[in-house]
Amino acid sequence: MSSKLLGSIEAGGTKFVCAVGDMDFKVQEQTSFPTGNPEETMKKVIDFFSAYDISAIAIGSFGPVDIDPHSENYGKILATPKLEWRGFDILSALKKYFDLPIYLTTDVNASAFGEYTMGAAKDVNSCVYFTVGTGIGGGVIQNGEFIGGLTHLEMGHTFVKRHPDDVDFEGVCPYHGADCLEGAASGPSLQARTGLRGETVTEEHDVWDIEAYYIAQLALNTRLNFAPEKIIFGGGVMQQEHLMSKVRSIFTELNNGYVEVPPLEDYIVNPAIPENGSATVGNFALALRELNK
Repeated sequence: MSSKLLGSIEAGGTKFVCAVGDMDFKVQEQTSFPTGNPEETMKKVIDFFSAYDISAIAIGSFGPVDIDPHSENYGKILATPKLEWRGFDILSALKKYFDLPIYLTTDVNASAFGEYTMGAAKDVNSCVYFTVGTGIGGGVIQNGEFIGGLTHLEMGHTFVKRHPDDVDFEGVCPYHGADCLEGAASGPSLQARTGLRGETVTEEHDVWDIEAYYIAQLALNTRLNFAPEKIIFGGGVMQQEHLMSKVRSIFTELNNGYVEVPPLEDYIVNPAIPENGSATVGNFALALRELNK
């Protein structure tokens, strides 16, 4: 095995997770810390990686973030609600200290690439990965490449049909209210309806039928728009086992026999990489790809 080391940065809105891995994408060292202001946070990142002889780094960042290498704003955090980070050039902050290949993408793209490389989608050529938690985001991979154009995808803000029992809910998205997925089905939307965090809401609560209705729409729209070989749902909300069963059932109802799909237990799935490690594995793989260019 090569002695070269790879770096992973999961730059989240709540916390940063930094890891060093080997060429088999196995974590050798890892640390995490709350996301503070850019200066103090990046100092912790730089201090961590400075202790290792890293060959390449990949960043999966919260967004919106400019991931277009041809853009004048490449590497900058854009219109984030975290005002201290708005306009911050996370890529340049790293390149100032590390003269090595660095790859930048979104946090959800990193998770998607991890599942594509070693997880639930390792045996297929296309997949879509969603995280459903504090926010909702998606990443699409076709033949090893991310789908995108002007910017990275914003699939969490796809518009949805309202559940009949949810028409009076105002939603939590500051831009779309309850008309988009993030406004209607993210973790904060569950708390806004019930007054409880999602993990404390009982399995019998009616809110899960509403949640599943929106997630099933997302799954069906994904099948219709991208026809991927695998649809993967991660994030804190999707850790409820009973929710996935409801999503598959409603997906079948909404599809109404129109498009063919594999058995849903193999098609609409949870991540296969344990301990929320999809983004770390994805970053290691993306770092290695950047190193080999």
